[in-house]
Amino acid sequence: MEDQKKLYLFEESPISRAVFSMAIPTVISSLIMVIYSLSDTYFVGMLNNAVENAAVTLAAPILLAFNAVNNLFGVGSSSMMSRALGRREYDMVRRIAAFAFWCTVAASALFSALYLIAREPLLALLGTNPETYLATRQYLDWTVACGAVPAILNVVLAYMVRSEGSTLHASIGTMSGCILNIILDPIFILPQGLDMGAAGAGCATFLSNCVACVYFFVLLFARRGKTYVCIDPRRFSFDKGIVLGVCGVGIPASIQNLLNVTGMTVLNNFTSPFGPNAVAAMGIAHKVNMVPMNISMGFSQGVMPLVSYNYASGNTRRMRKAVVFSAEITLSFLVLVAVGYFLGSESIIRLFIENPDIVAYGSAFLRAMCFGMPFLSLDFLAVGVFQAVGMGKKALLFAILRKIVLEIPAIYVLNYFFPLYGLAYSQLVAEVILAAAAIFTLRRILSASGSPSRAKQN
Repeated sequence: MEDQKKLYLFEESPISRAVFSMAIPTVISSLIMVIYSLSDTYFVGMLNNAVENAAVTLAAPILLAFNAVNNLFGVGSSSMMSRALGRREYDMVRRIAAFAFWCTVAASALFSALYLIAREPLLALLGTNPETYLATRQYLDWTVACGAVPAILNVVLAYMVRSEGSTLHASIGTMSGCILNIILDPIFILPQGLDMGAAGAGCATFLSNCVACVYFFVLLFARRGKTYVCIDPRRFSFDKGIVLGVCGVGIPASIQNLLNVTGMTVLNNFTSPFGPNAVAAMGIAHKVNMVPMNISMGFSQGVMPLVSYNYASGNTRRMRKAVVFSAEITLSFLVLVAVGYFLGSESIIRLFIENPDIVAYGSAFLRAMCFGMPFLSLDFLAVGVFQAVGMGKKALLFAILRKIVLEIPAIYVLNYFFPLYGLAYSQLVAEVILAAAAIFTLRRILSASGSPSRAKQN
């Protein structure tokens, strides 16, 4: 009965209902994840200490790097699993899931080990100085040395559960950790609680991700025999087809994220010479900007299984309708948010900290970021479609264009002509050009007749 409901959702339900059914739980999950990220900034901001706020900002690229592993095994496996479901290859789905799960465990454990080995040069690379070094290190010790495995694993499990249409369960899993994190933050961070500052934010994040993992393990145990998501080590193998299928989409998605980390690190290093206030302001503005960004990204990721399934089953007309409808919704939403952010930028930044210098910097940064916001929807949707149909090379090309060709050079140029304030406009430069490229590329994909074999050729 449950399988029939999933098939109806993928194959027959009205497009608006199918898209919203797949995307809304993912969007809510993404939104809550951003809110819990903002909760670190909010409660650390209540300390009114620029150094503690700067520590959370400087550590952000490392936490963002988690997504390199998430994307490699999460995006790579979910795309391949949904396409295998579209072809009714159910045993293949289970083998893909087992491969992704155990590779995720190994890769995230390696991530923690590498951090501990290279901690000192890494902290210097992040742009720490004698003021911000200790707080940044303490935050990363909790979130990375202790927390990399649960943080990465719960996201990959959510991708795999979502790939078979169980978007609600995927969202509940990630939300359980996020909500717990919001509850624990004031207890661990504030003087009224354990008074751990930025380190407390890291500890709360670590514990919350552990709880999210427990939810997924309980879910898979309770649904054994009813789910295609398999973590049985006996199903694990380095089957050539599975490795190439997961990595063909996952590696470009992973590289895309590493380029995002590079861009953020460059941005933090350019901001750091202007002092902790500027770094804290850029961090707050960036995290506020991530709310609509993650909603748009969540929408594109949520609709991925629907696109993958219909592409693999040959129903390209339904796939086309899903993509166009998603573009209309996300673009309209981001335009409204950009207007709201622009008009209320100072009040929004003031929610997080009362320091007048940080508020002045942050509101200027946020207004600059608003101009590029509507264009993100088309960029994210295009990359989501590329990943869904197995066109990993096109997703990688967009990532290279965004960071290496456009955004990072724009940071250098804009900071030269407009020191500090020009940095926040680098996103606009990249997204306008990428939006034009996205429209052109998506029109070509959607106007083509399409076939499952084409995904293998790209």
